[in-house]
Amino acid sequence: MLPLDAEHILRPVEVGDGAALARAYSRNREHLAPWEPVREPEFFTPHWQEFHAEQCVIEASAGRNIRFVVESSDGEIRGRINLNNVVRGAFWNADLGYWIDRTRLRRGLASRGVHHVAAYARDEVRLHRLQAATLLHNTGSQRVLADAGFERIGIAPQYLRIAGEWQDHLLFQLLLDEPLSAPV
Repeated sequence: MLPLDAEHILRPVEVGDGAALARAYSRNREHLAPWEPVREPEFFTPHWQEFHAEQCVIEASAGRNIRFVVESSDGEIRGRINLNNVVRGAFWNADLGYWIDRTRLRRGLASRGVHHVAAYARDEVRLHRLQAATLLHNTGSQRVLADAGFERIGIAPQYLRIAGEWQDHLLFQLLLDEPLSAPV
């Protein structure tokens, strides 16, 4: 568990998080819709989210994906920060993804969380590189990445199917061999 501020911590997803995840996604359904794939109704249920939490724990123990939640002092989940698609071999890379509850924006939670997860990826997972992608118009997310030391590396046309459409994304990378920038 890592403190992000006086009210929020960053911790791994745990078995038993399903109900809190369902509440978080339901509360933020409209807020996240422009930035995520189209979600089926069952995605927002405690049952589906508990199954997902169990899979997160299994995947983390296998080193494939490592997912975190931003939890507030009232025990509610207020965001996610994920290391997805961990690859070893010649690559030693993972994809970074994140979101913050609509009521907690502009408090620096994403920037501090991304910084902590990048340090974790370097020091604990021993990765060489992180990659992240944002929609072209997602300037808030681009600022978070820049604050954490990510550099823009290009545009990927029709990269991900977001909000029901194949959309272009800006690609960013962070090489983890160098010291990370200080958290915001």
